[in-house]
Amino acid sequence: MDLQLDGKKALVTGSSKGIGAAIARKLAQEGAIVIVHGRDRQQADKVAEDIIAQGGRAQVVTGDLTDDAQVQGLLEAAQQCAGPIDIVVNNAGGSGGAREDWSTAQAASWVAAYDRNVLAALRITTRLLPAMRRARWGRVINISSLAATMPPSSAPDYSAAKAAINAMTASMAKAVAADGITVNAVSPGTIHSATLDARFRAVAAERGLAQEEAPWEEVERAVLPLFAQVPLGRVGRLDEIAAAVAFLASPLAGYITGSNLRVDGGLSPGL
Repeated sequence: MDLQLDGKKALVTGSSKGIGAAIARKLAQEGAIVIVHGRDRQQADKVAEDIIAQGGRAQVVTGDLTDDAQVQGLLEAAQQCAGPIDIVVNNAGGSGGAREDWSTAQAASWVAAYDRNVLAALRITTRLLPAMRRARWGRVINISSLAATMPPSSAPDYSAAKAAINAMTASMAKAVAADGITVNAVSPGTIHSATLDARFRAVAAERGLAQEEAPWEEVERAVLPLFAQVPLGRVGRLDEIAAAVAFLASPLAGYITGSNLRVDGGLSPGL
């Protein structure tokens, strides 16, 4: 299927690794000119070089999205090398590493999580919306999480920040719909990443469920039920998240806005 993305300019924040890198690669495969973003120039360059080696088009910008001046600078750099941005994927954010629970929660951690996830997306998007409105076309895709609607007992700061992303998505979608801009969220469930792979293998070895070096399918089958009851019986792949984002970014999804697309293997219990 042709997603009609050839020549569209897409900025993917936090795309120097993981889900963001997979999204950047997929959009480039569909013909978009991709702006790879990260704080580590070497990692971002590696993703862009891989895209170019596969016949795609990519540029790199770096900057801390919690700093207004750096955000302004990286957007100016992106527009200088690619022109007006048609698509923005707000992927940067995450949990920040420390996993607090309700016995250790600190207000400062909540502020940092909100800044890293919600305000980072706000800083980027509000600067890009005026040009999208003038062009009468644009796509804003916010990477949320299943934790926003099914929050676990730990990392409440992260779940709350992602819930705010969902609310921001719904509000913004209403505000810009008449300007030809769609705004949607994508909520990944349990997704295979380097971090998850290492964690599953460590648990498998610790509990004697599988050898740490066993094939991934064996480790996954043994360990996944300890973490989540996924009806499809497996974790998701990075390319499956990327494919969902690419569709929402395309002209083919022009009548979809204000939605939260859960890519979770059926883990969410309802509609």
